[in-house]
Amino acid sequence: MSSSRLHYLPAPVLLYLLLGGLILLLLALLQVGLLNRAYRTLGLEPRVAMLVLLGSLIGSYVNIPLARLPEQRVVARTFVDIFGVPYYVPEVADWPGTILAVNVGGAVIPVLLSIYLVLHNRIFISAAIATAVVAVIVHRLATPEPGVGITVPLIAPALIAALTAVILSRVNGPALAYVGGSLGVLIGADLANLGSLQTLGASVASIGGAGTFDGVFLAGVVAVLLAGIGARRRA
Repeated sequence: MSSSRLHYLPAPVLLYLLLGGLILLLLALLQVGLLNRAYRTLGLEPRVAMLVLLGSLIGSYVNIPLARLPEQRVVARTFVDIFGVPYYVPEVADWPGTILAVNVGGAVIPVLLSIYLVLHNRIFISAAIATAVVAVIVHRLATPEPGVGITVPLIAPALIAALTAVILSRVNGPALAYVGGSLGVLIGADLANLGSLQTLGASVASIGGAGTFDGVFLAGVVAVLLAGIGARRRA
């Protein structure tokens, strides 16, 4: 198995520059003290939260292989346009089946952080409701794309998660937005469509990777912004 084909950036450089710019903006707001209370409202120390976002961005390059699906015809393309955003597809001439993998930045880190936020804030029921709502809606929005996998609109999951979180709880809204947005996308888009991955001809089908990573990442950014808004209102 070639690591160069298994590990790759799931989105174009321009989108990574945009996401990196969002991290720099949050870091600047943190340095002037505007988001210190916001991060603590989310349930994290400010520097830890920044490391999580940065780790998610960098970790999106790494896919951990889980299984090899039976051989299918592979779509050999370089970029596929999804909802106006071009996604990178590893170009291969011959691939012995689809590699099912899990993306570190788009799945492993968000799942671990979501578990922590649920336990820390004791939001078991509300988190389950938020995740279920987002998962159902995202599942309807998800589109199987040959050569890529399952794709979702760029900003829709984060907005749905934010709205659901605010309705469920203003106090725990930020944590709910992150948990619902992250787990909802992973469940509604990727896990609920595992059965169709073999027919899409993708060389690598990554849970939390191409097509869903940006939605998961933006859910984290929106959660921080919600925390910031809530902190200013309580000040």
